[in-house]
Amino acid sequence: MSAVTESVKPSVETSVEETRTGLCEEFASITGSDSAVAQCYLAENEWEMERALNSFFEADMEAVFEVADSPEWDSSPKVKRQKVDNTKADCIDLTEEEPASSSSKSTAAKVEPKSPRDPGLDGKLSLITWNVDGLDTDNLGDRARGLCSYLALYTPDVVLLQELIPQYVQYLKKRAVSYTIIEGGEEGYFTGLMLKKSTVKLLNSEIVGYPSSQMMRNLLIAQVRFMGQELCLMTSHFESCKGQSEERMKQLKVVLKRMKEAPGHVTALFGGDTNLRDTEVAKVGGLPAGVSDVWERLGKQEHCRYTWDTRANSNKSVPYVSRCRFDRVYLRPAMEGSRTPLLAPDHMDLLGQEKLDCGRYTSDHWGIYCSFTVGQS
Repeated sequence: MSAVTESVKPSVETSVEETRTGLCEEFASITGSDSAVAQCYLAENEWEMERALNSFFEADMEAVFEVADSPEWDSSPKVKRQKVDNTKADCIDLTEEEPASSSSKSTAAKVEPKSPRDPGLDGKLSLITWNVDGLDTDNLGDRARGLCSYLALYTPDVVLLQELIPQYVQYLKKRAVSYTIIEGGEEGYFTGLMLKKSTVKLLNSEIVGYPSSQMMRNLLIAQVRFMGQELCLMTSHFESCKGQSEERMKQLKVVLKRMKEAPGHVTALFGGDTNLRDTEVAKVGGLPAGVSDVWERLGKQEHCRYTWDTRANSNKSVPYVSRCRFDRVYLRPAMEGSRTPLLAPDHMDLLGQEKLDCGRYTSDHWGIYCSFTVGQS
């Protein structure tokens, strides 16, 4: 979306009223609230949009998450977290990919998107995929608010999330009211899919299990309609750790099979935390004809190569450096000749590389933002 509207002080009282009315409308549109709520938050924050938005997303956070006192945080989520974190500590390895030259960002408290999308821009599909690390309950309220700040600023049509927990979803349902939320599970940790109500219509959804997964992993699929065409959206969190390579390749095969089997008039789009190494993709025979890795298709831009980067991201205190392209986006456009406008990627960037006020990042993974043109091959 466009940059946050600046407060102005026109000399004419009517201009002040018109400006504040516009601010209220913009605030209500971003947050899904009404004009009365918008006026309250803006007035309390001297009509500065950014301050008002931060105040809104922070409101009732403790009541929703109950990080300090809720017994829920002392039961299943922490047990799951200990099991998965111990496995990661034992198994995450350095990749053989060439290191990037990027370094850790400064400890900026404000979210400053590189290229926020103009919500009035037609002919584009925008997508964010992000492992939000809900299993890490430290500063989870601050980090969830950080995610919502990115959603407010980028207004993506589709959001694909991994490592959600029930409390995180509860917060999103309270705050991201302009989105339809589909959950890939109910207990422990799971994936989720968010669809912008004004641009994406949900047709149906399903959860496809991975029979041999040891980590509660599955494939979440949603059939949707966007700008008159059908899309098959998919997200998943593949098996973690180097030692789970065989299972991870099985899961990749399931995803690629589903993408290939999508009807010719349907565009298939996958995004998620794949934990893949390039050698594993090669071992399954590479991507099938018609399916492309969006990062590769856009020229393998170095600045968005590593989505898991312990050199730059300090959320996990680990004694090693690991830089991997775990998070990936795959596209299989509608078949030529199907009379369906083709979807083509035109931009990719990483999100979450600025520290929040709490001193941590939104997640231990960087998020991926992608946009796609509609009607080009």
